[in-house]
Amino acid sequence: MPGGMLSDKLGRKGTITAGWLIYSLVYFGFAFAGSQYQAWILFAIYGLFFGLTEGAEKAFVCDLVSANIRGSAYGVYNFMIGVSALPSSLIMGILWQRYGVETAFSFGAFLALTASILLFFLLKKDHKK
Repeated sequence: MPGGMLSDKLGRKGTITAGWLIYSLVYFGFAFAGSQYQAWILFAIYGLFFGLTEGAEKAFVCDLVSANIRGSAYGVYNFMIGVSALPSSLIMGILWQRYGVETAFSFGAFLALTASILLFFLLKKDHKK
């Protein structure tokens, strides 16, 4: 909810991009964390990512479609999130097992950073109501 409210004021693109950048930084942190307390701090910061993006992403879906197909759009959005969870988890597990924790988390961080950059620079209009 906080991210959704923030995106109402500042725009969807900036709020989602900030959240994805935090995700990227946290994953880079997980890749190189050397102690338990560092992992706990990173988990707390990871919560900030969720708080910023979950509501803003759903609001973004609402902004992109007309009211008469909004329910279908939310269905497709949630379906895609669910369907992508299995392959992303498998890739993470394979990278971790074959190349180590640093590679697995760094790969996730790199993808989030790439997505942030693409969203920020390729989306021409910042959507907010």
